[in-house]
Amino acid sequence: MPLDKGDRLGDLYATPVGRDVIDKILLQAALPRGLVRAVAGLRIGTVDRITDRIMGPGVMETVLGIVNAEPDVPLTGEAEGEDPWWRSAVFYQVYPRSFADSDGDGVGDLRGIIDHLDHLADLGVDCLWLSPIFASPNRDMGYDISDYRAVMDEMGTLADVDDLIAACHERGMRIILDLVVNHTSDEHEWFRRAVADPDGPYGRYYFLEEGTEDAPPNNWKSFFSGPAWRWIPEAQRWALHLFADSQMDLRWDNPDVQREVADVVQWWLARGIDGFRLDVINYISKAPGLPDGHPFVGELLEFTGVEHYFYGPRLGEFLRTLRRDGFTRNRPPASTPRERLADGALAGPLPADEVGVMVGETPGIGVELGRMLSARGRDELDLTFNFDVLEPPGRVRWDNYAYDPEYLKRYWRDYLARLGPRDWISVFLDNHDNPRMLSKIGAGREADPAVRTAIGKLLATLQLTMRGTPFLFQGQELGAVNQEFSSLDDLRDVESVNRFPALLESGMGPRAAWAQILSGTRDHARVPMRWTPGGGFTTGVPWLAGTDEVPGFSAAEQAVDPDSVYSWHRALIALRRRHPALTRGSLTWVAPRRRNYLAYVRELDGEAFLVECNASETTMRRPSAAPPAEPVLGIRDGRRLAPWEASVSRVL
Repeated sequence: MPLDKGDRLGDLYATPVGRDVIDKILLQAALPRGLVRAVAGLRIGTVDRITDRIMGPGVMETVLGIVNAEPDVPLTGEAEGEDPWWRSAVFYQVYPRSFADSDGDGVGDLRGIIDHLDHLADLGVDCLWLSPIFASPNRDMGYDISDYRAVMDEMGTLADVDDLIAACHERGMRIILDLVVNHTSDEHEWFRRAVADPDGPYGRYYFLEEGTEDAPPNNWKSFFSGPAWRWIPEAQRWALHLFADSQMDLRWDNPDVQREVADVVQWWLARGIDGFRLDVINYISKAPGLPDGHPFVGELLEFTGVEHYFYGPRLGEFLRTLRRDGFTRNRPPASTPRERLADGALAGPLPADEVGVMVGETPGIGVELGRMLSARGRDELDLTFNFDVLEPPGRVRWDNYAYDPEYLKRYWRDYLARLGPRDWISVFLDNHDNPRMLSKIGAGREADPAVRTAIGKLLATLQLTMRGTPFLFQGQELGAVNQEFSSLDDLRDVESVNRFPALLESGMGPRAAWAQILSGTRDHARVPMRWTPGGGFTTGVPWLAGTDEVPGFSAAEQAVDPDSVYSWHRALIALRRRHPALTRGSLTWVAPRRRNYLAYVRELDGEAFLVECNASETTMRRPSAAPPAEPVLGIRDGRRLAPWEASVSRVL
């Protein structure tokens, strides 16, 4: 039954949308969740009158509208069938233009990836994920696709893709691609035809709205600064772009768009691709009529209008259709991966997966809506990315601060406690869109190579033993850190390049604006891999230059050092492959109220492991609650944990 202002705030918080929306507001405002319990008995109308004075009128109407558009609730009970392969897998994200350059043009390519696959196979990776390789003008580094069935020139050819697929499968690895279908490049043939004939079939592929040049259809803001609308003189229409002004949003309420995307997915599955990571996939459903965004919500979240598309009214329908028509195979693939056994040895080819894996990038989605989108049995996504893990309360990516590991513990404790047997989470700390977590936690202390190594091992331990599917990003296994960029000329990230002048225009001084850019630029994660002490990425001039030259942190050095971050990752992955308790086992926290002590027991079928981490720079006495255990990885002093120490032990 729809909620109205006569219902209580507690009723609103009991809905999946209501809880996620209120939790997000509390997180951004750095307010405690206990505040909800204190006011749960208030009528929504009363809360509306109070918030009107602070936030302006209409906030609660907006929230009620989103909540009432989704009457469903998360699934409960056991799921049928065996656990899918990805629940025990380790994914590894490659940013292709920064991984390895085979031809000396300064840009990474597919042949470079093929040449370095043994690095990933030795590490123990189960699935390779590539950021976009499709044809693109590269105004947003490949996230602006101009042809879904072609490869960008600097990356290689379709024949190279086929070789890469076969090479991954031969090494026992699956491979997924990054698919961007919320929007296309303005150079895509669909958009060219739409501009040429805005009233024709392709005009309905995009949001092409009539109006006058001085009045955009609504007040939505782009994630890359400025309005989310671009005037197209040739068509005399406004075109929606939630990102760069060359990235034009597709209309998923058009069945022809859904069919086109499903055909693209089937085409790649037949070539042997094992699934896709779907970029900002929760944005594909926009509110009918494209209403204005609420000014206060826009100010709080930085993006006016986001409440009208972060979880649109037809999102589940669109995803179910895509799974049925696109991801469910209608023909056999060119190849399948060889089976990798518990000891790491390879067996024969596996049968083809009936459904390609669907990994959704879902910014703004919280725990409850994540469950709605990915629970087994809903036939929507398999996994989602919840980005609340990356910034603690009151912080955003552009802030300069020391990340508190206690928040990481609270985040995982809360998330796991709310899951049912049908639910599973993605466990990630780094990706191509964020600064390095090692530097966030180190907050400068990682300049000491010993501290850098220790924190790198600690984060690996947490990520690879947490209950969920770990997603590593290239360089994590080497202890990669943020870069010491000196000016905007060093950067290539369109978001950062656009943000700097926008900050100056808002009245911020150049020094403060640069400090903000340096804190949050995506280029920290996008610099080339360090294959050798001198770089080893290219024989030419790299498209983006890194600044990290600290000895001991290249792949060549780490691969032969038994005490390196890389060797620690490799040992952890091998351990979790041999012992299902570390993948599918239960998780019980140990002394969770002990500050900076992140510890838990993973248990399955009578086998149990104790994971302990001291997430601080001071020596810590072990709590008496820790069960007796014998070390498997790390040196376990029975009384103390050294600064930043991590260990995995078998419970006796």
